[in-house]
Amino acid sequence: MKYNIAIDGPAGAGKSTIAKKLAADLGYIYVDTGAMYRAMAYYFIQNKIAADNEKAVAEACADVDITIQYKDGEQQVLLNGENVNGVIRNEDVGNMASATSVYPVVRTKLVDLQRQLAQKENVIMDGRDIGTVVLPDANVKIYLTAGSRVRAERRYKELQAKGVHCDLDEIEKDIIDRDYRDMHRETSPLKQADDAVCLDSSNLDIDGVVSEMKKIIQSKAQV
Repeated sequence: MKYNIAIDGPAGAGKSTIAKKLAADLGYIYVDTGAMYRAMAYYFIQNKIAADNEKAVAEACADVDITIQYKDGEQQVLLNGENVNGVIRNEDVGNMASATSVYPVVRTKLVDLQRQLAQKENVIMDGRDIGTVVLPDANVKIYLTAGSRVRAERRYKELQAKGVHCDLDEIEKDIIDRDYRDMHRETSPLKQADDAVCLDSSNLDIDGVVSEMKKIIQSKAQV
């Protein structure tokens, strides 16, 4: 029986950063779902399938197998057995992933692959609907959130560090708008699973959040 941890929450709550650190500490596989969408997109590009040809995209999905493994501490995304780490981070692949991820057949295929991975490995997966849709039977479900202003300030500092001119109020408005869209979308809206533990990271740093999550995991294991 493999142990699965689902982390959901709004944009900017720090889910990916926390999930990666937690996975490293626990020796679990961090399932980078975004990388899986990119690997699928790379397959479409390699096979000269147009992003707007939904029928061809749907047919191609049947021929794709994507999984994630760790070798020497590095995550490897395998597309039909081939390590595609070095080719899925460019803009063309990102654009194709964005254009094709809207198709239900692509999402259905990737959710199926993510579930298969979770059956074989101890995993930590983060997103908007992991605990509600992708891994509804996860051993531990955590809903990680933070106030919109706190999330905006974090993003503001990131952009400032990169030399990008930005406006804090505009960033917060974008975050609030995105929260609304994510919570009200028709397919798999963002919501806290009934059996998830809510963790507010507003007043915690990364190590503090990881520490609190370990306490939650430990308490669940003792039940």
